[in-house]
Amino acid sequence: MVKISLQIKANLENIDELYTIHPNYNFLLKIKCLSCGEVSDKWHDVTESQTYPTKMGKSEVHYLAKCKLCSRENSLDIIPGSNGKFTSNSGGKFVTLVTFDCRGIEPIEFSPAEGWIARVEESGKVFDDVDLSEKEWADYDDKANQSVGIYEFESQFIKVK
Repeated sequence: MVKISLQIKANLENIDELYTIHPNYNFLLKIKCLSCGEVSDKWHDVTESQTYPTKMGKSEVHYLAKCKLCSRENSLDIIPGSNGKFTSNSGGKFVTLVTFDCRGIEPIEFSPAEGWIARVEESGKVFDDVDLSEKEWADYDDKANQSVGIYEFESQFIKVK
């Protein structure tokens, strides 16, 4: 089992916090089989609130798939309580959003899509269901009379102990 964290960073304009709607957020991932090296060409949904039964090991996992090339059954779990937030105090550094417990596979690419929450500290306004599929988003906070936005969204995966 390998634990891999998804980390994000972005430039926030008048946004204090950026995070996902856990446990219902669909993490869109591209996956690599560690047995044969096959990389998926499709995006795979991994959601903490959805589980699948397995034949061996753990009884249920958040993602289960058989490799198309080597036929090995691989799985992935979202570690409960591993969800984090990217804040305006992050100082342009990558911050862990979620950690996956991987068995036979590892995520190699992430697509942010929709379902994010952006909170404005000054006015207390919350923008829910923010769509980051274009890796940027902009709106207007009518309470504070200012523009808000998320720009230059980036992600990376790191192995953790």
